[in-house]
Amino acid sequence: METKSNTKQLDFAAAQERLKNVVRRTPLEFNQGLSDKYSCEVYLKREDLQVVRSYKLRGAYNMISQLPHEQLAKGVVCASAGNHAQGVAFSCRRLNIKGVIFMPGITPKQKVKQTEMFGNGNVEIVLIGDTFDDCLQEALAYTEANGMTFIPPFDDYRIMEGQGTVGVEIHEDLPDAEVIIMPVGGGGLAAGVGSFFKQINPSIKLIGIEPEGAPSMVEAIRRGQPYTLSQINRFVDGAAVKRVGALTYQVCSEVLDDMLHVPEGKVCTTILKLYNEDAIVVEPAGALSVSALDLVKDQIKGKKVVCVISGGNNDIDRMGEIKEQSLLYEGLKHYFIVRFPQRPGALKLFVNEVLGPYDDITRFEFIKKTERERGPALVGIELKSADEYPALLQRMKDYKFDVIEVNQDQTLFEYLV
Repeated sequence: METKSNTKQLDFAAAQERLKNVVRRTPLEFNQGLSDKYSCEVYLKREDLQVVRSYKLRGAYNMISQLPHEQLAKGVVCASAGNHAQGVAFSCRRLNIKGVIFMPGITPKQKVKQTEMFGNGNVEIVLIGDTFDDCLQEALAYTEANGMTFIPPFDDYRIMEGQGTVGVEIHEDLPDAEVIIMPVGGGGLAAGVGSFFKQINPSIKLIGIEPEGAPSMVEAIRRGQPYTLSQINRFVDGAAVKRVGALTYQVCSEVLDDMLHVPEGKVCTTILKLYNEDAIVVEPAGALSVSALDLVKDQIKGKKVVCVISGGNNDIDRMGEIKEQSLLYEGLKHYFIVRFPQRPGALKLFVNEVLGPYDDITRFEFIKKTERERGPALVGIELKSADEYPALLQRMKDYKFDVIEVNQDQTLFEYLV
């Protein structure tokens, strides 16, 4: 399929007309700090300020609103644990139709309540299955059994068309934009926005970003077709999919100029910086585009760059985990198994001589204990600077403390930490 045929199927002006009284036209904000850091002009497209705090409403409403009356009367179904569910729920309320939303049984209560709120009596929520894949199969079976319409999260031209209105707004606000950086999960946003910009400005550079632990589009493009990953890291939940869509892959492989991935820890650092420096609350997927600026810093110097902040549905309960992953990625937090010498004062020696003046013990627990002697201890240490780590290791060696660096063994880390 050629790019020309893809873009003809996507009528962005019609989608924008359908959505004009439904979605919020989100701001495109110039960010001085990022612009100074990367020697360019960085603008943030704030879809975290959307009605449902993500761009997903655009595609959901654009598709549902085009269904024939007889299909609307029977209702719609979707499977989602997050933003897509909320977009579908809002659309059902707006169009006054029935919606059945399948969510995995492990979905946090906060997300379930948000979906119920946006649906406001028009949706029924079914919590089922231990994984999204289980949930999806149940949703598809229910759809067929009840003659309803399934609303996919990304792999439909009407979904892409709706998400593409993000690009329409960017172009209207900044017609001379030169680089657009977008998060990629299933590919609906990148396909829609990418198709729009390649229609009007073929020379613009379009960059897609995935989490390192779920590089489904990177792998699909490398292999020349969609590919199902055997396992993924689900931390960046809004962009962690095992397999991209068949349609979104076709479009993205033609319109994207580059497809990159960033470590989950770097995403966490970005979340904290956006909050602390700009008072912007983003979910992990929403931070992907800004997280990637370091990867493309040489390409964007002197250019006008737009980073799409795709969503802000971040559960406050996750902030401890986000901080932990950021510290680990930045080399500021380390875990050790320490065998303390069986002599008086060994722990005091460790604290007073081995630790640096600004090192902080954040976790200390003996792994096992007998009646006669204690076993090794799991010790978490937070440093002020990553550069201090080699000196810490040297002091452990000098004072003859037998240690294992847990951070260097992923299996051990997951088991103990």
